[in-house]
Amino acid sequence: MLNQILRKDELSKDDLLYLIGLESESDLELLFKAAYEVKTRWVGRKAYYRGLIEMSNLCLKNCFYCGIRSGNHQVKRFTMSREEVLGLVAWAERNQYGSVTLQSGERNDLDFIELIDDLLSEIGQIEGGRLGVTLCLGEQRPETYKRWRELGAHRYLLRMETSSPELYRRIHPADRHHDFDYRRQCLSVLKGLGYQVGTGVMIGLPGQTLENLVDDIIFYRQMDIDMIGMGPYVVHQDTPLGRQAVADGLDSPDQRRRRLDLSLKMIALTRLYLKNVNIAATTALQALDHLGREKGLLAGANILMPIITSREYRRQYMLYDDKPCLDDNADQCRHCLSGRVQAIGEEVGFGLRGDSPHYSPAA
Repeated sequence: MLNQILRKDELSKDDLLYLIGLESESDLELLFKAAYEVKTRWVGRKAYYRGLIEMSNLCLKNCFYCGIRSGNHQVKRFTMSREEVLGLVAWAERNQYGSVTLQSGERNDLDFIELIDDLLSEIGQIEGGRLGVTLCLGEQRPETYKRWRELGAHRYLLRMETSSPELYRRIHPADRHHDFDYRRQCLSVLKGLGYQVGTGVMIGLPGQTLENLVDDIIFYRQMDIDMIGMGPYVVHQDTPLGRQAVADGLDSPDQRRRRLDLSLKMIALTRLYLKNVNIAATTALQALDHLGREKGLLAGANILMPIITSREYRRQYMLYDDKPCLDDNADQCRHCLSGRVQAIGEEVGFGLRGDSPHYSPAA
């Protein structure tokens, strides 16, 4: 039955439910091999870099799983200066990163919005605007999204964390800052403005079912998503969800392995189902397994987000425990990650933006 499903060009929901339930090593080997073949055919064997600049850990949201949630008073808050961010962008350009990602906690205050306006204007002047720019800056007003697009932002990543309204409500406070329908609406607004739109989910959340995860993959197609950034749920012990997960025994080595395996299956299934989207092998995979990002690439991912945040800020941008590369600098991360990619027989797409083949500017 497995071989028959893997030969299909179009998978049904029942097919996805069967595949995500696979457990044996031999079955998983076949699954990952099939996904890698689809990846090779549709997006190639290049891993494209998005140099990640974690520019501020201030956040107005209080999500139950996140280490920089507004209610975590153990965090030393920071916002990089304009000069600091532009220095990192210039480093990325010199080192042939085809794209950078500006990421922060969710903020919509005027000072922050004007800072992003200024940064985008300056980045657009570097090498004639050839550097790809992804924003991961949360929910904003439509006019803000529109202006940032006009100033040169090419992609926007807005993770839903789950496509289930019920599960969303369980992992977020019930207040005006956490509205499932509004977040979903933001994805549609971004699509209408011509961004390459990304979203993603956490995998292995307490209370999450396999059907929830399959529905997440179907949601990506329904929303016409161009790029997927999803990864395993990794506990942060200074959060309500993390403390409860530890108390319930959900952060044991066996549970962590389960979440890693689920994440690799989600990458493979998403590749088989959507074919030509960009899929990230996220840093969170490496938090659960030293070779997590390589395994993600071999399961069908084609995007990597090496951290280029200055070392002095890395420990203050801890979304989850055991985040890798905290003591490395940008040069060390570049050298290490490039070696990892080459070790599995792939090539780094240096100097290339690596746009999603799924993306249509006319959409």
